[in-house]
Amino acid sequence: MTVALETVLARAGLKVTADEFLSLVEDAANRLTPPQKDPAARFTESERAALTEVGLDLAPYDDGEEDPRARTVAEQAVLWDTALSVAQAADRVGVDTSRIRHRVAARRLIGWKGRGGWRLPAWQFTDNDVLPGLETVLTALPGDQPALVVANFMTTPQEDLAIGDRPVSPREWLMAGGNARRVADLASTIGTPA
Repeated sequence: MTVALETVLARAGLKVTADEFLSLVEDAANRLTPPQKDPAARFTESERAALTEVGLDLAPYDDGEEDPRARTVAEQAVLWDTALSVAQAADRVGVDTSRIRHRVAARRLIGWKGRGGWRLPAWQFTDNDVLPGLETVLTALPGDQPALVVANFMTTPQEDLAIGDRPVSPREWLMAGGNARRVADLASTIGTPA
């Protein structure tokens, strides 16, 4: 399995050994809630009724069913592995490391503190700078959103952002010179009911 995993990691451009990646996966899985075969068990009778009424399926998982945490764990591991350290971000942007820390503190960059120090998601950088319009977007973004939610939003095509007739991700939109205010308006709705 190690050779197959190393092949997949290399094709995906992830600079991590199979053992390191598996350690990231284990860490991500441990941070999530434990598997729950019966989702309804977490709720009171009235909560179950309300959730079922709006269409949520609270039926117990079958043994053959995929664990819904698996994709999140994999995405979290990739997000962590591709994130930049403060020093890497400073080198990329051409500033001192203290300037990067200041930007994180001022919410002009996002990051999280983990083993080994601060990590900053790579999607918010270009080859030699910060993503154009990022500060406008981050200002509008609800502050309670996890890094993985923000990363998925910024890297997933959105119907409201199109280049030609092709929906693009907010990151791609900003890289192409699109209006940051449009992305900020979309970002401001993350975590709110549809």
